[in-house]
Amino acid sequence: MSEEQQESYPCGECQAGVLSLQFITYFTWLDDELVTVPNFPAWVCDVCGKREYDERAVNWLATLLSPTAGQSSHKLRSLHPFPRRRSTVIRHSTDQ
Repeated sequence: MSEEQQESYPCGECQAGVLSLQFITYFTWLDDELVTVPNFPAWVCDVCGKREYDERAVNWLATLLSPTAGQSSHKLRSLHPFPRRRSTVIRHSTDQ
């Protein structure tokens, strides 16, 4: 998308500036590790500098950083999902 086609929005924080799409470095924590993501899409105010991160990009990043990323979402079914009931047939002794 070229700059001429990009939309801009009024800033809800300072109400004087305009939010425009920029690609900045995004910082987040993963446990006790700092993760930096270059070229991350964000809407940035030209007056106050307020940043609103692109929601789809944040969700995508959260999926990538998830501890279950790359794992199958389907649980394997066990061969015997429930314990088999034992027969409760009472056998009478035929010994006399």
